[in-house]
Amino acid sequence: MFSRQEIRTLPKVLLLMCAAVSGFAQNLQTQQVVRDLRNASPAFTELKPRGHASSIPRTTSTETRGIDSLLTFAGQFHAPGLDSQGKNRTTWRYRVVGRPPQDGGSTVFNAPIIPVSLDLLNYDGSGHTLHYSVAPFVLPTVYSPLFQSSPYSSSDLPTQIIDAELRAEFYNAMKSNWHTLLNPSVKTERTMALPAGSYYYQLKKDGGCCEYVLVDDKVFGNLLFPPHPADTTTPVGAAENAGEITTKDISTFLFPNTYLYEGSPGNCCVLGYHTYDFEPGDASNDNAEKRYVLNFSSWISPGLFGGGLEDITAISHELAESFHDPFVVSDNVHNMTPWWMSPNGNCQDDLEVGDAIEGLPMDVYPIGMNGRTYHPQNVALLQWFAFESPSSALGGAYSYPNPNTLMSLSPLQNANCR
Repeated sequence: MFSRQEIRTLPKVLLLMCAAVSGFAQNLQTQQVVRDLRNASPAFTELKPRGHASSIPRTTSTETRGIDSLLTFAGQFHAPGLDSQGKNRTTWRYRVVGRPPQDGGSTVFNAPIIPVSLDLLNYDGSGHTLHYSVAPFVLPTVYSPLFQSSPYSSSDLPTQIIDAELRAEFYNAMKSNWHTLLNPSVKTERTMALPAGSYYYQLKKDGGCCEYVLVDDKVFGNLLFPPHPADTTTPVGAAENAGEITTKDISTFLFPNTYLYEGSPGNCCVLGYHTYDFEPGDASNDNAEKRYVLNFSSWISPGLFGGGLEDITAISHELAESFHDPFVVSDNVHNMTPWWMSPNGNCQDDLEVGDAIEGLPMDVYPIGMNGRTYHPQNVALLQWFAFESPSSALGGAYSYPNPNTLMSLSPLQNANCR
């Protein structure tokens, strides 16, 4: 278990606690699991950021404390509440990715997509038992509302869904030409080799791999993030050292129906998380800490989960939270909020816009485009976390794109909602 202080530094993870395992079977020296994921109900956990601190003293002196990362703008709101230490507080500061809405203009962030396939290894280490390719899910992600334009009430012209959410949030503060956009690019496909004993899987009806794969969360994290700054064997380390992701990007590591479990497959399934990898600076950036803001997200094939979770639900959840909480309250100052209790039962004190919505009725917002219907998640707006009444967002909303998903404020809460 994490202490409260440790949790304060942890990034958010989208976790679905699934029903008990209905059966296991040995298959090709690995564990195949027969499981119905449609009875899953949402819950959440947190994982520590990964990275390596520099031993070289920083010479910069900035508000961001010598951090080399995304462009953000700062703001604050006033509301009564208790901080993580249970102390009364009325002023709450936040940082959101982009330029200030009152400045107007368009800001475009590179959004690398790193496809990651899976090799499911034999116990003897002689080779992979099965190969699960992410390739079928890459272009559908690129052609989704995350990166392509669609009509929204917050914009006169079609735009991307993250931009539409931000515009709804700052509608009465922004200049009309203010936009924050993502420029997607598909990078080199990487492969994660999963050792036997660290995963379970379900074959497709035709015997091919796979309907989905369940992976031990600790093993997964160790295989995703670099063990040292020069590493090129892990997906994150390889992409960083190849220059395919930079500290100025918002990067997505896209997996095929890959869900994480904690301890045992009955404690499943993590669909994605946003975080940053921190690495030492160098002479090119005055030895500032490098923060690579990124997310692990799984494509979700139709029919696996209930509640409308499908295709880009997890990716949209994590990208929206990356914009609103890029450094996951790591400085214990920005993006903390008064304690809130969502109708979905989540009790938190941070600006995690997906968490307040996940699992509610109408938590996804179907959008038809490019020959398919996508299922991005609705998100809570800043005004909900600021306990604004009435809301200063577009139309007095607390959620968007569907303002009917979250229609009332949380009751005021004590620390930990006790």
